[in-house]
Amino acid sequence: MSKEKLLEVKNLKQHFRTGRHSVVKAVDGISFDIYEGETFGLVGESGCGKSTTGRTIIRLYNATDGEVKFQGEDVHGKKSAKDLKKFNRRMQMIFQDPYASLNPRMTVMDIIAEGIDIHGLADSQQARKKRVYDLLETVGLNKEHANRYPHEFSGGQRQRIGIARALAVDPSFIIADEPISALDVSIQAQVVNLMKKLQKENNLTYLFIAHDLSMVKYISDRIGVMYFGKIVELADSDELYANPMHPYTKSLLSAIPLPDPDYERNRVRTTYDPSQHDNSEEPEFREVRPGHWVLCTTKEFEHYKKEYAPV
Repeated sequence: MSKEKLLEVKNLKQHFRTGRHSVVKAVDGISFDIYEGETFGLVGESGCGKSTTGRTIIRLYNATDGEVKFQGEDVHGKKSAKDLKKFNRRMQMIFQDPYASLNPRMTVMDIIAEGIDIHGLADSQQARKKRVYDLLETVGLNKEHANRYPHEFSGGQRQRIGIARALAVDPSFIIADEPISALDVSIQAQVVNLMKKLQKENNLTYLFIAHDLSMVKYISDRIGVMYFGKIVELADSDELYANPMHPYTKSLLSAIPLPDPDYERNRVRTTYDPSQHDNSEEPEFREVRPGHWVLCTTKEFEHYKKEYAPV
């Protein structure tokens, strides 16, 4: 994995006003980096702010506060139409719902070619057609599918079309917002394996957003765990599974079923209780082990350091 930063997120906030005096802090001061060629998993329960984070990074929402830098450039800074177009080509998004994210009135050919047309990436109709056919083949479909409409495909096939659309403009970074949650379990692994294959072939970098921690571990190099707008823990995938520290992470891991009847019979599921935290001071993001960060107070930090000291 390259150690060159592709994306830097610093103290990002996304607050929504829901009434005259009411504000929802969907994202409340989070920071993380994503390195070129890696998959960074962002996981948490519904409503924790993970999808809002992805949409803010790609400028679907304007950030309330904080900074997002992509390849050293300020994402939310003032940009000309030309600069925005260039930015949109480098960063693409795969959406959660393959049913809602494809225009039902457009053929698959036109859906996939939309970005090609906008960015002028084909110098003729023949080149445009060939590019779409190649993309369909890349995602496991065939050229006969090009003239069909979205309603003629299964959920897994539609998500493949969504992936082809994202790849059409040769991006370097893709935000995958719950790309498998609307799919049957039998199809989820196929889509994730396709994404891993495409990453290797095209040197892609992913922000993979999901609520299923087991699937996130399978695809991610590093994982950030979100709870109510904040990242509470961040570590390498294997390290997070082997040494979960924050009680919320432990509760998520305890909910993962395993294909082992004896284990399942005796599995103890833990429930996260925020009131159990030390409230003597505002928690900070601290590095307990190399590369393993936890949102905690000084007292909790000392406890974690002692309990999880490297062997």
